[in-house]
Amino acid sequence: MMTKKTLWMPAVILLLYGACMLAICQSCKDKAQVKVASTEDNSQFVTLTDVVPDAILEIRYFGTYNFVGSRIDGYEEPTALLTRQAADSLKAVSDDLIKQGYRLKIFDAYRPQKGVDHFVRWAENVNDTLMKSYFYPDLDKSVLFPREYICLKSGHTRGSTLDLTLFDMKTEKEVDMGGTFDWFGPESHPDFCGNPETGQYTGNNSKSPAQPKRSITPEQFQHRMILRRAMMRHGFKPFDTEWWHFTLKNEPFPNTYFTFPVKQIKK
Repeated sequence: MMTKKTLWMPAVILLLYGACMLAICQSCKDKAQVKVASTEDNSQFVTLTDVVPDAILEIRYFGTYNFVGSRIDGYEEPTALLTRQAADSLKAVSDDLIKQGYRLKIFDAYRPQKGVDHFVRWAENVNDTLMKSYFYPDLDKSVLFPREYICLKSGHTRGSTLDLTLFDMKTEKEVDMGGTFDWFGPESHPDFCGNPETGQYTGNNSKSPAQPKRSITPEQFQHRMILRRAMMRHGFKPFDTEWWHFTLKNEPFPNTYFTFPVKQIKK
């Protein structure tokens, strides 16, 4: 026979879950009013490599080597899309870095809302830890929402944000940045072991939660700074927790979250 306590406990749990999700929504950095564009409205976007032909693509969310461990919803082709304005600015970045001996390697650009929703569902399933050892070994999955590693909205969905790194044309290898793309931890912060405002390496790795503490070398820090400076010179702003993440300062759709899939845009 069910007691009164048994009956009211599920209601309490539901209320607490609802309150928790509301807090998650409020805690996410992206608090702009949401306007969802038409599913197929990609008229203001371009295929990134049509504008930046020297870019190398490694679209992680089209494959399985990512923190989820499977292809992400909405990624129908291994390509990268951006708003025309962001792509034009990225072309200037590419031209700048080519003179320094580097090409751009793109991990992600425009991300449809259904891809973000996939991340949210994955984060809610705390028992799915398939890729923990590769991307978040120091974290319990339950902290991904409170610490804002996963949010209900992403700047990528507005079309002028991208994740990228450098490729060395001399060695024909990806440049060593001292950490992998999508690593969940302070080791990914631009100020890890240095001051990104001055470009000075300090070696301060006190934020690393690992024992022994992880660190990056002066050379790895300077590689991060080469990318950062080039992006900022040509109109992009950095993100304070991910060395690979940049958004066009004057993005054309600051309050719009698009839903069309990632696939080649036919001219």
